[in-house]
Amino acid sequence: MSRVRNYLNWLHLQWPAGKVDKLPEVNADGTTAVPGVRVVGDLTGVPLLKFSADSGAKAVEAIAAELGNDIGAESGPVDVAIIGAGVAGIAAALEAKKRGLRFAVFEATAAFTTITNFPKAKPIYTYPTDMVPAGDLHFRADVKEDLLAELEQQRSAAGIEYKRVRIERVERRGGELRLHHAGGEPFLAKRVIVAIGRSGNHRKLGVPGEDREHVFNRLHDPAEFAGRDVVVVGGGDSAVEAAVALAQADAKVTLSYRGDALVRAKPENVAALEGSGVRLMLKSQLTAIETDSVTVKPADAAAETVPADAVFALIGREAPLDFFRRSGIPIQGETTKWGWVGLAAMLLFAIFIYTWKSGGPTESWIDPAGFASSLQEQVEDRSTIVGTLAVSLHSRSFYYTLLYSSLILWFGIARIRRRRTPYVRRQTIALMVVQWMPLFILPEIILPWAGYNGAFSGGGVGEAVGDALFEKYVSPEEYAVEMWPENGHPRAYWRAYGLILAWPLNVYNVFTQSPHWWWIGIGLLQTAVLIPWMVRRWGKGAYCGWICSCGALAETMGDRHRHKMPHGPGWNKVNVIGQVFLAVAFALLAVRVVGWVLPGSWFDRGFDVMLEGKLDGQTTAGWFLSYKWFVDVLWAGVIGVAFYFKYSGRVWCRFACPLAALMHIYARFSRFRIFSEKKKCISCNVCTSVCHQGIDVMAFANRGVPMEDPECVRCSACVQSCPTGVLSFGRLLADGKPLFDDLEASPVRMQESALARR
Repeated sequence: MSRVRNYLNWLHLQWPAGKVDKLPEVNADGTTAVPGVRVVGDLTGVPLLKFSADSGAKAVEAIAAELGNDIGAESGPVDVAIIGAGVAGIAAALEAKKRGLRFAVFEATAAFTTITNFPKAKPIYTYPTDMVPAGDLHFRADVKEDLLAELEQQRSAAGIEYKRVRIERVERRGGELRLHHAGGEPFLAKRVIVAIGRSGNHRKLGVPGEDREHVFNRLHDPAEFAGRDVVVVGGGDSAVEAAVALAQADAKVTLSYRGDALVRAKPENVAALEGSGVRLMLKSQLTAIETDSVTVKPADAAAETVPADAVFALIGREAPLDFFRRSGIPIQGETTKWGWVGLAAMLLFAIFIYTWKSGGPTESWIDPAGFASSLQEQVEDRSTIVGTLAVSLHSRSFYYTLLYSSLILWFGIARIRRRRTPYVRRQTIALMVVQWMPLFILPEIILPWAGYNGAFSGGGVGEAVGDALFEKYVSPEEYAVEMWPENGHPRAYWRAYGLILAWPLNVYNVFTQSPHWWWIGIGLLQTAVLIPWMVRRWGKGAYCGWICSCGALAETMGDRHRHKMPHGPGWNKVNVIGQVFLAVAFALLAVRVVGWVLPGSWFDRGFDVMLEGKLDGQTTAGWFLSYKWFVDVLWAGVIGVAFYFKYSGRVWCRFACPLAALMHIYARFSRFRIFSEKKKCISCNVCTSVCHQGIDVMAFANRGVPMEDPECVRCSACVQSCPTGVLSFGRLLADGKPLFDDLEASPVRMQESALARR
C-alpha cells in the first residue's frame, strides 16, 4: 500500500487541492436566474475596488439600454433599486443619476462599511494601477482613512443618499421586482442591482473557546493592544496586515497559519511581516482558546501553549448566501429540488441513449430499420451519397454520432461567441472539425460510399487497405438489403474511429478475436509515440483539449457548467478511478495476447466475458460488469454525460478515463506549464473556480511557481478568466527558463501587448 500511495502522490496527490468559496450563480454581465436582478461587486468573484466600481457602473449602463425611454417616471416603481452602499453600489448610483434613472439605494448599516472596518492606517491597493473603471467613482488615496474620506466626498457631492433598511429578499411578481424588508410594505422596482459584497458571517475556527469575549473577527485600532499578547489566525492579506499593525503598536504577536507558506498575501505585506518581529507559525492550527492563552498544534511537533490576551480569527467571511436562496438565485454547487429532478431525468435519458446505442436493454425501444428500409426502397443505387446514407440509417451509431456532432457544433458556436479570444476560437473550431470529419462523416458516409464505388474491392491496393483496416462482415456477393450487418454496411467502417480515438480510450480495434496488425500498429504509434510527444511539448491538453471527442463535448456543451466541478483533497482522490481502469485495460490486453498465443484456451474463450459479458456469443449473467458496459457505457457514457449539469463536463475526463490516466504519467515528464506573475495575483480564486478538472490553480499562482498538475487539459478557462492577466501558457526549457506561447488565450495580456505596440 505504501508503494501505491507513493505512486499516487508522485502522480497527482502531491499538488495543492484548495476548495472554492460558494457564490451566487452570476453570468459574465452580472445577470442572474431572476430576470431583472444583477449582481455586482466582489460577489462576482473579483475582490478589487476598481472592478467593483466598474461592474456597478456597467450594470446601470446595461439597465438604461434595456429600459430605453421608459425611465425617470415620477411615480410607480423606481427604475433601479440598488441594494448596498459600498463601492459598487455608490458607483451604480452615480451612473444612474448621470443617466437620469429614478433610483433608490438601500443599506443595512452605513455607506462603505467594509472599508470602515479596515484597521487604522491600512494600506490600500487600487490594483490594477492603469485600469480606469467605468463610471464617475474615482480612487486616488492609498490609506484607509484618506480613501474613506475621498469616497464620502464624492458621494456627498453627487447628493447620493440611502435608506437605512435591510432588504431580506427580492421577489419577481409580474413585470416588477419587490424588495421585502422587516419594516412594512415591499419597495417596488423595475430592475435591481445587488451590491452587498461578501458581507455575510465571519468564518469560524471550529475550536473550543471561540465564543470568548477576547476573540475578534476584525481589528479596528491596533494601539488598544499595545504591550499585550495577541494571536492572529489566518494567512491572507487581512491577517498579515493585522499582525504587522499590531506589532508596530508594540503588541507581542504570534501569527498562526495552517499552510506551509503565506502564498495568499501580497508580496509587500509578506515583506513587511519579515521585519516586524511577529512570530510566524506555519503549518499550525489552533485547537483550543483559553482565557489568557491558546493551544497551537504544529503539523510536525507537539502542541504548544501560547499566551494570548486577544485572538483575531481573520480567516475570511462567507457570502450572504441565504439572501440569494430566499430570492431564488441559485448558489454555485448547490442543487435545488428541481435540479435533482432534472439530474434524474438526464440520468434516465443517458441510460436510454447509451444502452440503445450499444445494443443493451433499450435497443428494441426504437428500431431505425423501418424508416431506413422505406427510404432505401426509394433509392436502389447504394453507390450514390443518398444511397449510402439510406444504408447508414440502419445503424444506431449513425444517429448517436449525428446527435453528438450536432451538439458540439451548436454549443461550440455558442462558446466562441461567449469567450471571445483567438485561442478559444481556434480550439473550438479544431474540436468541431475533428468530430465532424474523421469521427462522423468519414466512417458514416465517405468510407461506405467509397466502398460501394469499388474502392475496397477488385483486388489491388484498395482492397488490401480495406481488408487491413475495415474487415468484411460478409462478401459483396452475399450482401443484400434484407441481410443487414452490424452497422448496415458490409465492412467495419466504424473502426475508422481508431484513427482519432487512441487505445485505451478506444479498445475495440485492439481487443479482437484475432490480431488486427494494422490497428495494433496504429494504436502503438498513437499511444506510445505521438501522444507522449504531444504531451511532452504541449501537455495533456494537446489531445484532451484539441482532439478528443470526449473533450469536444465537455468544452462545448459543458462550457457553461465548468464552475460546478467540486474541488478539494477528497475529490482529488477520486481521480484514482482512472488509474484503476487503466490497470484493467492493461490486464485485459495481457489476457488478449495470451489468448492469441493459445487459441481455444480459457484466456481466449473467457476474454469476451471480460470485455463484453458474452460467452460463445451468448450474454452472461454479469454482463453489466464487463469492461464495455461498466467502463465504456456506464462511466464514459451514462455518468460522464448525465452529470454535465451537476459536476461539469469533465467528470469522465477527470476521474475515470484510462487514456487520460496514462497521459497523467506522460505529463509528469512534460515541459508544459501555466506560468504566473505572483506580484499581479490578487487571490480572487477565479482561476480555480472555473477549472473543470478541479485544479487549485490559485495555489500555484500565489506561490509564483509554474502550474504542473497533470490534470490540466489546456482549456484556457483559467488564463482567460484571470482579471489581472496573471496566467499564461508556456514551456519550461532545458535551462529552466519559460518560453511563453498562446498569449492570445488571455484578454488582459492581449490588451497589454496591444498597448505596448502603440
